[in-house]
Amino acid sequence: MKFTMHKNEIRNILARVQGLTGRKTNLAITENILIQAQDSGIRMVATDLETGFEGAYAATVESGGTIAINAKKLFEIVRDFPTEEILIDEVENRWIQIGNGKIEYHIVGMNPEDFPETPHLEDVPFFEIDAASFRRMIEKTVIIAGTGDDRRPHINGVFFEDDTESGSRRVKMVTTDGSRLSVVEYPYDESELPFEAGVLIPKKGLQEVLKFLGPEGTVKIGIKESHFVVKREEETITIRLLEGEFPRYQDILVRDASHRITLNRQQFLMMLKRMSILSSENYKGVIFNFGDNTFLVRATNPDLGESREEMAIPFEEETIEAAFNPRYFIETLGVIEDENVVLNIINGERPCMVEGENDTSYLSVIMPMKI
Repeated sequence: MKFTMHKNEIRNILARVQGLTGRKTNLAITENILIQAQDSGIRMVATDLETGFEGAYAATVESGGTIAINAKKLFEIVRDFPTEEILIDEVENRWIQIGNGKIEYHIVGMNPEDFPETPHLEDVPFFEIDAASFRRMIEKTVIIAGTGDDRRPHINGVFFEDDTESGSRRVKMVTTDGSRLSVVEYPYDESELPFEAGVLIPKKGLQEVLKFLGPEGTVKIGIKESHFVVKREEETITIRLLEGEFPRYQDILVRDASHRITLNRQQFLMMLKRMSILSSENYKGVIFNFGDNTFLVRATNPDLGESREEMAIPFEEETIEAAFNPRYFIETLGVIEDENVVLNIINGERPCMVEGENDTSYLSVIMPMKI
């Protein structure tokens, strides 16, 4: 196998698959990227056994073949290579020469026949979605990270469903860690989705999808044979779905008798960051106090000290006091794009709902802590 490829293109591909090839599995070969050279160009494949990537790219191919080469080392070589064209040549016994005549690397590859099979799904029913919108949906859900030691699928997955109960057609992505919940939706015009929704997609797989979504254009998403599929031009990501049920979450979204408090997003964000300075592993919470036209936030850490900050707000109701983890609010405010945010809060024992003042497609529900 022998081919020449442009440095920038192969570097960008290798950079995006590092999360897959760097993840530990029970097969050492998954640290490699599989490269197949054909007359029309090259095909590159990476997998962590749960999420698979495949892409086809232009290259000048002198002879065909297949290699499996360490993705991290190949990326480091290509990243700092001084010329724009890079020759990759399998010389003998899986030894791979990388260079341009003046610079040469000889890297030993692995047997490509040992590379795990990735799903080849035919006739996937796709739904087209704006790439930037899909990216924002993922960003607003994966801020609630899964935990490696938690075996509950609804903690490590994002629930993807079709919602038509309200009369409008929307796809929703919902995620939780037990202490908070994020719901983000995207409206669509088609009469129905071309596939059955209501599935759990691993968060770590969606985090890899983020690396392939640009700010423009559209992508296709589909579900088939227990896999979630994302396709963009000549690149495809396939994620094996989680098995399990997502808890019924609609009941906690009720806003009856809640107080609606509007705050400047940036001012609120900086206020929380300042109040988080004294936080530690043992003392994570801050106290929110709404009353007498004042919003007061205070933090107390016996090991470090205490702090307080207040801002004037229109609030003449009975005082509400509740403890929250400020990090949850900081992460939520980081993905809301509106200038102002709205807090819907009932009392110190019920969850607080946070959303943009104008864009209500994203809702964050944050449970209070025990004071």
